[in-house]
Amino acid sequence: MNHYETVFILNPVLSDTQIEETVKKFEDFLIKNGAKMVSKENWGLKKLAYPIQHKKSGFYHLFEFASPGEVVAPYELEFRRDERVMRFLTVKLDKHAVSWAERRRTKLKAKA
Repeated sequence: MNHYETVFILNPVLSDTQIEETVKKFEDFLIKNGAKMVSKENWGLKKLAYPIQHKKSGFYHLFEFASPGEVVAPYELEFRRDERVMRFLTVKLDKHAVSWAERRRTKLKAKA
């Protein structure tokens, strides 16, 4: 199983309920296809560096998961089909990135 990280930006005009439904949809898709969720983070509403679809801000979310490689293509296809998603990026993590992500998560837990 490979480790992946996905950051996606949701449309800022969505309600809290719509945001939760969208995040749950993508999390359920991963779990249904055999992925193991390592962590998920809600980064909240952030200003964009440049306008996307005439919007100047968006709701950022991060998923870190372990899954077989063949899950990523259909997962990204779901992002492309959903009009609530403005942008997304999925990255395969190497062993150094995985250890860095673990250290970052422990620092976040220590601050909380």
